[in-house]
Amino acid sequence: MKLLSSQISAGTLYVVATPIGNLFDMGQRAIAVLGGVDVVAAEDTRHTQKLLTHYGVSAQLVSLHEHNERKRVGELIARLRNKDSIALVSDAGTPLVSDPGFLLVEQAVREDLPVRAVPGPSAVVAALSVCGLPTDRFVFEGFLPTRSGARRTHLARCVNESRTLVFFEASRRLPGTLADMVSVFGSDREVSLVLEISKIYERISLASVGELCRRLENGEWVCRGECVLIVSGVDHIEAIETDADRLVAALTPHLSPRRVAEVAAEIAGGGKNMFYRKALSSESSGRRD
Repeated sequence: MKLLSSQISAGTLYVVATPIGNLFDMGQRAIAVLGGVDVVAAEDTRHTQKLLTHYGVSAQLVSLHEHNERKRVGELIARLRNKDSIALVSDAGTPLVSDPGFLLVEQAVREDLPVRAVPGPSAVVAALSVCGLPTDRFVFEGFLPTRSGARRTHLARCVNESRTLVFFEASRRLPGTLADMVSVFGSDREVSLVLEISKIYERISLASVGELCRRLENGEWVCRGECVLIVSGVDHIEAIETDADRLVAALTPHLSPRRVAEVAAEIAGGGKNMFYRKALSSESSGRRD
C-alpha cells in the first residue's frame, strides 16, 4: 500500500510505531508513511533497513539514537522547516517510550511544526492488556537502574504507589531485580511478568514476587529477551495506615499524644482522632518495653 505524494504533508514529522516482535503487527498506514516521506530517522539504520526491505519499502535513512540525537536535531528541524517530511522510528514499538526521539519531537512542537502520530505496537500497553492486574490507573517507570543499590532506592520511591507499576527489564538482570523487589515491596506483592510479547516464547506469569523469585531460582522456566514487569499498587488505605504508623512512631518520643495528633494531622491530613489513638497505643507499647 502506498500513499499518494499529496497525502504526505510537507514539513511534517511522523512518529511511527513499528512491531515489537511479530512483523504482522505492522500497520498499513505505517508502511505507507515510511515509503512516502523524504527521510526516515531511525534508532538503528541497519535494523530499520531490514524492516523496510521486508515490506518492500525504499527510504532514505539517517540515524537518530541516544549518542547523536542532540547533534542531529538541528539538522532534522532545518529539513522540516524546508518542507521535507520525516518519519521517526525506534528499533521496536512506539518511539520515545524508553527510546530516543524526545528532543526532536519537543523542538518540532515548540516551533509549531506539524507532528503526527502513526499509532501501533507498544510493549507497555500490550503487557498491561494481558497482565491480569488492574489497568485503569498505571505509571510507567521504564528501565530500572542496573546496580542493586540504585535500583532499591528507585523502588523505595514507588513502595506506596497505589497505581499499577510498569517496568522494563532485561532477562539477565531479572533475578536481581526480583530479589530487590522482595526486599523493598515484601514477598507478597503481586507481580505479572510478561515475556517476549507477540513472539514464539511469549509467556505471562502472575504470582507474588516471592513466588516468581522461587520459580526462577528453581529453573522452572527460562527467561528470554526483554521483560515487562507489572507490579500491583498498594491499597490506598493501607498506604495511609503505613505512613500514619511511621509518622506517629517518629513523633511519639518527643511530643504528648495530643500534640502528636495535632502535628500528624497537619502533616498528613485526616482526622486527629486516628492519630491520637495511635499515639496512645505507641506510648503504652513504649512504656511496656
